[in-house]
Amino acid sequence: MGTTSIVGAYNTKFGSFVQKNRETGEISDLKSIYELFVEAGRGALADAGVAAKDVDGIWVGSCAPGLFANQEHLSAFGPEIDPEGLRFKMMTRLEAACASGSVALYNAVYAVEAGRARIALVLGVEKMNLLDIKGITHALATCSYWPEEGAKEMSFPCLFAEYAKGYRDRYRLSGDELARQLAHVSALGYRNGLDNPLAHFGKGGPSDKLRLVTAEAVLGLPPEKNPMIADPLRLHDCSLVTDGAAAVVVMRTDDAKRLGKKAVEIAGIGHVNERLAISVRPNMYELIAGKEAVRRAFAEAKVTIGDVRVAEVHDCFTINQILCTEALGLSADGRSGYDYAEGRFDRDDPACAINLSGGLKAKGHPVGATGVSMHALLYKQLIGEPIGAAPATTPEIGVSFNVGGSAVTNCVTVLRRTR
Repeated sequence: MGTTSIVGAYNTKFGSFVQKNRETGEISDLKSIYELFVEAGRGALADAGVAAKDVDGIWVGSCAPGLFANQEHLSAFGPEIDPEGLRFKMMTRLEAACASGSVALYNAVYAVEAGRARIALVLGVEKMNLLDIKGITHALATCSYWPEEGAKEMSFPCLFAEYAKGYRDRYRLSGDELARQLAHVSALGYRNGLDNPLAHFGKGGPSDKLRLVTAEAVLGLPPEKNPMIADPLRLHDCSLVTDGAAAVVVMRTDDAKRLGKKAVEIAGIGHVNERLAISVRPNMYELIAGKEAVRRAFAEAKVTIGDVRVAEVHDCFTINQILCTEALGLSADGRSGYDYAEGRFDRDDPACAINLSGGLKAKGHPVGATGVSMHALLYKQLIGEPIGAAPATTPEIGVSFNVGGSAVTNCVTVLRRTR
C-alpha cells in the first residue's frame, strides 16, 4: 500500500454571497452552491494539472445542504464540473458536521490506498446565508445531540460556552483573564485574515474597519459591537457564517513523483469520535478525543509536535482554538491562553504558526468546506505558494485539526512536503 499525496488545491473566495432586503426579509442568491461547487472543482483540477477524465471519483463534504440550500444528493452534481470527463464516475457525499470536509478527504484517501481509485477529487462546500439567523441556528443545532441540546435551545455558542466555563473553572481564571486570553486569539485571526485575499473578514471588512488587530481593540469594543452571545463567549469569540467551497486532488505519492507533481503527503491521520452528548463526557475543559486523534496522527506520521511548523486549527469559537493548541501539545494544559497573550503562534513564531489563513474567525467557516479548506491552504503553504500570511521560511510539515459538532468528530492530519 503506497502513501497518498495532495497534488493540487483551490479555495474560492469566502463570504456572504447574498443580498438581503431589510424591509421585506427577501434574500437573493448572488453565488449559488452550484457555482461554488463547480468553481472549486475546476480550480483544483487545473491547479493539479489533472484532466477530469482521469479522475476516478469525487468525494464531497457538506454538512447540511438540504437545510441550508434545499439540495440533498449534492455529490450527484459532480459531473457538472466537466460533463464529458466526469459522467459515470463514482461520487459520494460525506457528513460529519463541521468536519465533513476532512472526513470526505479521508474516505478519498482510503479509496486510493485500497486501489479503487488512482486519482480522487475532494470537494467541500456550504451555502449558509440563504437562511435568516433563526434558520442558520436551527440547521447547525441539528449537529448537536438533539434531545438534550438542540431541542432545548442549546445552540453551538451555548455548547462551547460550557467548554469555556469548564476551562475557566479548572484553571481558576477570573472572567476578565479568560476574556483577555480569548481576545488575543480573536486578534491573531483578524490580523492574519487581513493578508488573506480569500477571507470573509479581510481587507476592507468589519475587522479591518474596526482595527481589531490587538486584544485591546477587541476588549475595548462597546457592548453593542461585541454583545454577549453565550456567557462567557461574546460575538467576537464566534466564527463567521460563510458561503464558500474548497477542493483538493489526491493520488498515490509514487504516481505524483513519477508525474513530477508538487506533492504534499498525507503522512498521518487521526480520526477519533467523542460521545455526542456533552452530558456524558468526563470533563468540559479539554479535548479528550482530540488528544487521542493527535496521538494517532503523529504516531502514523512518525513525528512530534516539535517537527510541526504550521497548523490550521478549528477556531469555531476562540475557546476551541485554545483547547486545540493544548491538544496538539503546542502549549501545556491551562497555558495556551497565556501563550497567545505573550505573542506566540504568529507568523514569526520559530516553533509553529497557527491559522495563517485567519482561521474560521476571519477566513470564514462554510461548515462543510472548512476541513477541505484547511488542507488546501496548508498544501499551498508547504509547497511555497502561500495564500496570504506565511512564515519566514517554507515549512516542511504542517497539521490540520478540524472538529465537527461540539468537538465530537476530531480529525487531525499531518501533512509533509515530499522530496
